[in-house]
Amino acid sequence: MTQLADGPVGPGRLGFLGTGRGRIVLALLCLVAFVDLVDASIVNVALPAMKEDLDFSQQSLQWVPSGYLLTYGGFMLLGGRFADLLGRRRVLVAGTALFGVASVLGGLAQNEQTMVAARLAQGLGAALMSPAALSVLTTAFVGRDRAAALGVWGGVAGAASAIGVLAGGALTDGPGWRWVMWVNPPAVAVIVAGALWLLADDRRKAAVRTFDLPGAVLVTGGMLLLVYALVEAPEKGWGTARTWTSIAGALVLLALFTANEARSRNPLLPLSIFKIRGLPGADVAQFVAMAGFIAMFFFLSLYMQLVLHYSPVRTGLAYLPLTVAVGAGSGLTAGLIPRVGTRPLIIAGLLVGAAGMGLLARCPVEGGYVRDLLPGLVVVGVGLALVFVAVTTAANAGVPADRAGLAAALINASSQVGGALGLAVFSAMATSRTDDLLAAGAAPAVALTEGFQRALLGAAAFIVAAAVIALRATNTRGEHQEEHDAPSPAVSEAAERA
Repeated sequence: MTQLADGPVGPGRLGFLGTGRGRIVLALLCLVAFVDLVDASIVNVALPAMKEDLDFSQQSLQWVPSGYLLTYGGFMLLGGRFADLLGRRRVLVAGTALFGVASVLGGLAQNEQTMVAARLAQGLGAALMSPAALSVLTTAFVGRDRAAALGVWGGVAGAASAIGVLAGGALTDGPGWRWVMWVNPPAVAVIVAGALWLLADDRRKAAVRTFDLPGAVLVTGGMLLLVYALVEAPEKGWGTARTWTSIAGALVLLALFTANEARSRNPLLPLSIFKIRGLPGADVAQFVAMAGFIAMFFFLSLYMQLVLHYSPVRTGLAYLPLTVAVGAGSGLTAGLIPRVGTRPLIIAGLLVGAAGMGLLARCPVEGGYVRDLLPGLVVVGVGLALVFVAVTTAANAGVPADRAGLAAALINASSQVGGALGLAVFSAMATSRTDDLLAAGAAPAVALTEGFQRALLGAAAFIVAAAVIALRATNTRGEHQEEHDAPSPAVSEAAERA
């Protein structure tokens, strides 16, 4: 096996991204991100059909989207560290295979228990896939190639939620809701075959013997309990003993995990990673921002279907301008990062996104698409593109190759846990406002609309808060390795196979 791009990347050499194989590797890795993130939203418009066919109760139906979020966020740090310790290709293939099997079983489900179990397994598979793929990207591409590759990755990630809603509506109205699950196996087959062909076997047997088992148990338990508490809070109530006991228990486990990592000779999460330039600020800003952005898709989809009476397909099509805006904005952002750095772009994206959210929060009961929805969707799309690309670049700049999986897991976990927090907080806000208005005799459409408006205003406030946090973030220009560095062995040993 020979070196990728026929030799090390350096002055006068063709960068890996400029080769056919490099572009195929990038496409493969972006497919992983797309599949993982689409599945967080593709089921939303299919929920009514699932409820009817599988006899879900209204309370248990929330576990179709929330079950995926629970294990995706709960196992993310473990998945990222597995990628560093066990080998990125091995973890990517294992997680993708689990994801595919779970998708098939979910499509075959005949009752609510099987469907929820399938979604939990899908989330676990995604928690292995996503950090492994992102860590391959950040180690395979160097210099300007990395900035461009992260721009494409960020664009795919930013558009995935909107495309998921569109695909879910089309599949539910077309061949049926089961296809929101069965659409995954073909993509899974492509990812597994591509990973085995393009990526070298980078397994690390020696690292397994020093694996930090106590740290793994503590962090996974803490993350699972925290996400579970956030997911359940809107249903059980924020003021209940159960909610606060769960949150307190999660914080205790995470505190014990931190103490364990400080003492461990081979920690699962080396605390020194937070000294890396750009990483902590990017993670915190992403956490707060995603609480607002992810909530938008949930409440806006409900507004379109319950108040404006859009069909699932029409609801999905409504997000197309946002998807286009994300794609166009991502390319622009990737080109700007080497010139102005990540911090100005993160702040600008957050402020633009908050402005778009403010426009959407004004949508009335008798709203029109072109007048009331389209402007806000386009503005939010531009903001999302700036934030996703710049935050992902900032979080991975300066990370050494042996911790790339962990860095990828941290930025992904901040997004998922932030999304869970946003849905919990804003669902409570929307429900409280709607219930108060219904009790006062308001029409259901009016009560629902004002509840959604309050939630979207709260989401906008969170995004503004993220912009304030980003003021303290380190400004990076995507520096990771010098231009003369060679690509990671994770791909270089697999190049030009016969």
